[in-house]
Amino acid sequence: MNTKYSNIEPYKSLSILDELSNNESLTQRDLSDRLGIALGLVNSYIKNLAIKGFITIKTIPPKRYAYYLTPKGFTEKTRLTYTLLHDYTRIYREARNSYRKLFSDLKQAGVTRVLFAGADEVAEFAYITLQETGLQLAGVVDSDKADDLFFGVAIHAISDIKYLTYDTIVITSYVRRDPVYHALVNAGIDKANIQKIFRD
Repeated sequence: MNTKYSNIEPYKSLSILDELSNNESLTQRDLSDRLGIALGLVNSYIKNLAIKGFITIKTIPPKRYAYYLTPKGFTEKTRLTYTLLHDYTRIYREARNSYRKLFSDLKQAGVTRVLFAGADEVAEFAYITLQETGLQLAGVVDSDKADDLFFGVAIHAISDIKYLTYDTIVITSYVRRDPVYHALVNAGIDKANIQKIFRD
């Protein structure tokens, strides 16, 4: 049910570079919370990016650090973005096949109502595949897109999940799969009731 993809590290580096390009005042803990990456790993990524010359680190009072992308860092961010887009075709194709198998397995297990967690392009592939199985979309949660619509279905914040009726939850995001998963767990959802096809 799980599909392993290579080259995961560049995506996490891109996520950090992207966050810092928009707001250099973020702390490592901020990055950890936003990206769903362990604090120790964030520290490791920051050091690695600094060694490579992609970011500079400056001390600001009181006892804080500010991170700035260098020109080389902006170039690397562009390169990683291009790589991500190039890989999407393969990722989506494999995701479609993996979701087809997952939904088939869920249906055989007696599941009828599936809740999507994450509302990006991968979720669209999951939705199209879901229609082929006869399973029902019970709702969509994505705190970053709350109050938007997904194929006519209102998107709820993950904190609203307790008000929704469903049999199981399926992670339907690739790039943000880790933050979505951790947000579900933090909301009190049993890990056994969270289905995912992507893993590190």
